[in-house]
Amino acid sequence: MTDAQITDDKFLVYINDLLSSGYIPELFAKDELDALLGKVRAEAKGAGYEDTPDDLFSFLLDKVRKNLHLCLCFSPVGDAFRIRARMFPGVINCTSMDWFHEWPREALIDVANRFLAEIEFPEEEIRTNIALHMAHVHLSIADANQEFLLAERRHNYTTPTSYLELINFYKSLLDQKRGGITEQITKLETGLQIMNSTTEKVDGIKKLMEVKMIDVGIEKEKTNELIEVVGRESLIAEKEADAAAI
Repeated sequence: MTDAQITDDKFLVYINDLLSSGYIPELFAKDELDALLGKVRAEAKGAGYEDTPDDLFSFLLDKVRKNLHLCLCFSPVGDAFRIRARMFPGVINCTSMDWFHEWPREALIDVANRFLAEIEFPEEEIRTNIALHMAHVHLSIADANQEFLLAERRHNYTTPTSYLELINFYKSLLDQKRGGITEQITKLETGLQIMNSTTEKVDGIKKLMEVKMIDVGIEKEKTNELIEVVGRESLIAEKEADAAAI
């Protein structure tokens, strides 16, 4: 049972009782317990126990203790393990503590490659180099923990969970950065499309203006010719008016 499965510390109340006495109080109703004692009665007599409820129950607990094996996997990181060990002493006093061995470099590299296989890289060499770097970082922190212990007399732990969190953090950060770059590319493409569209419109307006300028030139020539005609006719009209006045 791992500490991640203990979503509520109330679970440890029953585990503590089971480790301390081999029995959880009120686990069975009286009729269920009587049935259990009846099933072990013959075996208990053969083992030299008296045919009394207390002796039969004692035999049952002894049998449970001999056959029940419980493996608790707790991480030393943070305060949770320290607090639980103080609140539930059976977790420490009634167990044999065994530390997990640290993952070797090859295992760290293999685990990183397995999780990084979900990510698409331009070249396979990039994936390999990232896996090597992750393993190097994790091992370098383990070395730094030893230096910290010698200098400060305090433990700092890096567990396999810490390594998996490092990989997940890299994946989430990579997705975030790639998403930002993709968004910028989309904005740039949209801007270029708008610029191309605007350029095409401007070119169309220029061509239209060139045509209009030709039409304006023609109309200007017509207007000049009309002005000359009007001027000549005005002079003629003035002379006729002067002659009529004499």
